[in-house]
Amino acid sequence: MNQSVIGVRFKPVGKIYQFDPGEISLEVGENVIVETAKGREFGEVAYARREIPEEDVHGNLRPVLRRATPEDKRSHQELKEKEAHAREVFSQRAADRGLQMKLIDVEYTFDKKKIVFYFTAEGRVDFRDLVKDLASEFRVRIELRQIGVRDEAKTFNGIGICGRPCCCSEWIGEFFPVSIKMAKEQNLSLNSTKISGICGRLLCCLTYEQAYYEEISKKLPRIGWRFKTPDGPAEVFKLKTLEERVLAKVRNEKDEIEIKSFTLDELETFKQNADSYPDLPAKKAEAPHKEQRTEKHDEKPRNGHGRGGRSYTGAQRRKKHTK
Repeated sequence: MNQSVIGVRFKPVGKIYQFDPGEISLEVGENVIVETAKGREFGEVAYARREIPEEDVHGNLRPVLRRATPEDKRSHQELKEKEAHAREVFSQRAADRGLQMKLIDVEYTFDKKKIVFYFTAEGRVDFRDLVKDLASEFRVRIELRQIGVRDEAKTFNGIGICGRPCCCSEWIGEFFPVSIKMAKEQNLSLNSTKISGICGRLLCCLTYEQAYYEEISKKLPRIGWRFKTPDGPAEVFKLKTLEERVLAKVRNEKDEIEIKSFTLDELETFKQNADSYPDLPAKKAEAPHKEQRTEKHDEKPRNGHGRGGRSYTGAQRRKKHTK
């Protein structure tokens, strides 16, 4: 069974939440009043009504109360002005308490019953007294949330190392996990200054092509894979993932090494013609194991001591013989 939903966001490039539109017909960009876990909120329609399976609904689907009226929009603007004042009060009270906190954002709930302060700090901060100060000042419920450096960069609309506005402040609604493994699989430099954003974390754009790299890596052979060509035996030494080609060293009839490029289709042809090249492995060859050196132990005890016996350093032996 399908469920009608619309997408609503509460910040310009914030996370999109699903709501039940009921009988209200809404278009993208319209302002709405919705019921949330925090109370009534003023949001903007991110995508219009669509039908999705009930199992794809995220959490409890709350209703859209109404299309925002001119009065709702005026109230929303007044709250923005109050948030600016709340910033000043927060900064002053935190400084008076000697707390090392950097205020990032302030958010009033639409019903004016709660203020949420978003901040960053080097470590854990005891802000219980600060909450009491703010509660006595504003006479509403106070909530402080410590956020990460990614959220901080998203708020300030900075410029990335590519010279363009950060993706997180332009269009990314929510963050996805990024790992150093992605940079390795994409053959990128592991220099942290080249694969890190202004937030100091790994670039979000590492995830954009990761699905393609994972798919094509299943088709590409490993470096060191050996096969035979009409020109002679060859060994793969470099993968050109985006071009879906490999570079291989080919030993010709004159016993000379030539560098040649092969497509995946050509490699597949070599596999199909395996009867003509009996030395062609049927599957990817495993990387050769390094020879392990083994040391022979003398059966006779060394320096008069057997296995497990006590040993002396050179200085200890000299001291023992001079006694």
